[in-house]
Amino acid sequence: MDHLKKDSGITESTRIETFLFVLVLTAPKSLQRRKVIRETWIEQSKIKTFVTRFVIGGKTLSSEERKSLDSENKRYGDLLILENLEDGYKRLSLKVLETIKWIDSNVDCSYVLKVDDDSFVRLDLLVNELKTVYNQDNLYWGFFRGDANVKKRGPWAEKNWILCDHYLPYADGGGYVLASKLVRFVARNSELLQLYNSEDVSVGAWLAPLKIHRVHDTRFNTEYRSRGCNNKHLISHKQSVEDMKDKYSSLEETDNLCREEIEEMRSFEYDWKVPPSQCCKRTYGLP
Repeated sequence: MDHLKKDSGITESTRIETFLFVLVLTAPKSLQRRKVIRETWIEQSKIKTFVTRFVIGGKTLSSEERKSLDSENKRYGDLLILENLEDGYKRLSLKVLETIKWIDSNVDCSYVLKVDDDSFVRLDLLVNELKTVYNQDNLYWGFFRGDANVKKRGPWAEKNWILCDHYLPYADGGGYVLASKLVRFVARNSELLQLYNSEDVSVGAWLAPLKIHRVHDTRFNTEYRSRGCNNKHLISHKQSVEDMKDKYSSLEETDNLCREEIEEMRSFEYDWKVPPSQCCKRTYGLP
């Protein structure tokens, strides 16, 4: 199994049962980020219908890193070490794919939330909407892009992309939700799936031909940079450790996510009635 059996308590015969499984991509050395997540938005959630795992590639861990992670996992029990995976930005798509395969083998859940370790999540609100608004078994929920140009240069250049002149519509990787049926599809067809440099682009391509319910939500502040702070945001990406502490304190003191609402970049509603390249016209005043 691709995890620390002795620490996690998870075996092939012991499946996790939960409504929402939260997978957080993290790096071996990112202890402070994991710690602040545990102490803020996970601690703040009053619901008990979710399970969290911080996912780390274990193939090239140093003895010092492994000792530190063993100690951390004995204390918190929430690390998932993929022993056959080398951690690194170039392997994020494989990391997500291997985690999805692990979930399919070890977890019974209705939905999976994927976030990064610099994302702040309003779990109570998100779970409530999954139960009352978006209760669908083919859900793909996030902040979608359909007009993103294919990267041709630099570290994220996509040399294997031959599908079209733009990326296929995908939900930005700072946070998105997949129904378990979609997780199962990806896991059980994994050997046929092409990996692209960007994990969110990969997931969008894997799911592109399927009959699924895509929900574009401006409350997912999950792009490559933060659009600012809005009290309606369900997920806030590109948050520093101090940002997370500040949002946690603001919620505890005022019940508002933001001490002051700020719009740093315009948002957009996705127009599903036009070609993807015309989908996304940014405007002021949206979350």
